[in-house]
Amino acid sequence: SEMCIRDRYMNILIIDGQGGKLGKQLVNSILKRYPEHNVTVAGTNAVATSSMLKGTQLRGATGENAVIVGARKADVIIGPVGIVIADALLGEISPAMAVAVGQSAAVKILLPVNRCDNLVAGITDQSINVIIEDALDKIGKIDNA
Repeated sequence: SEMCIRDRYMNILIIDGQGGKLGKQLVNSILKRYPEHNVTVAGTNAVATSSMLKGTQLRGATGENAVIVGARKADVIIGPVGIVIADALLGEISPAMAVAVGQSAAVKILLPVNRCDNLVAGITDQSINVIIEDALDKIGKIDNA
């Protein structure tokens, strides 16, 4: 399908926790494919934030309030499915974070990572690269005009 023509850049918020490995892969892939958009990261902990920011000039912040504020300003929120489930990611997603992401007007692209007691039915185990590629395709289909 063809890319939608946008009249402005999108604000993309990447949220991740634990070691930030998934978030870092998202950062690298999004910056490469969509360098025109504004990307911000919000880590649930300092290690995740640091991992996502490493080697980039991006802006990022850590913790509950960073996620809440970021969700308010984002056009697109992307991260593991746990970012909308209170107490997910081994307890790193607070109820306030899950509510902020869920109530955000942003388009949510949730990666079906089957771990930490949250399993997504109907999804076969795919490599993280395949999941990220699909997420990138979804970003390209967002009509943000």
